[in-house]
Amino acid sequence: MAFNVLIVDDSSSMRAVIKKTIRVSGFNVGQYLEASNGAEALEVLSREWVDLVLTDINMPRMDGLELVREMKNDELFRSIPVVMVTTEGSETRVKESMELGARGYIKKPFKPQQIKAMLGDIMGEGEYESGYYEKDEGCDF
Repeated sequence: MAFNVLIVDDSSSMRAVIKKTIRVSGFNVGQYLEASNGAEALEVLSREWVDLVLTDINMPRMDGLELVREMKNDELFRSIPVVMVTTEGSETRVKESMELGARGYIKKPFKPQQIKAMLGDIMGEGEYESGYYEKDEGCDF
């Protein structure tokens, strides 16, 4: 099954890296959608079918934590899984994102096998166990 994935990051370069990493991983994506902040992400969600959201935490206008909060308060969006993909390493921020309803947290930089393991598990196609994945250090790109 192919999944529509919304990538939310204020850096267009990082969105491209995330997209490429997912492609290389072999995770089955039907359509990639993009937004540069949480407010834009909500606009995309209101007009497109999205199965999974990958979002950075630190962004202007509306950050990733605010996006998760808004999604959880919306009956249409609350069931869409959200994964935080960020350089933010603070345990407080990790805990806060999970308490708000994020289904996973992956720290940049990451490798294709890491993203595939997490996304596969969240979407019911993998063996990933916890909400925070950081086994391998580094990125192939």
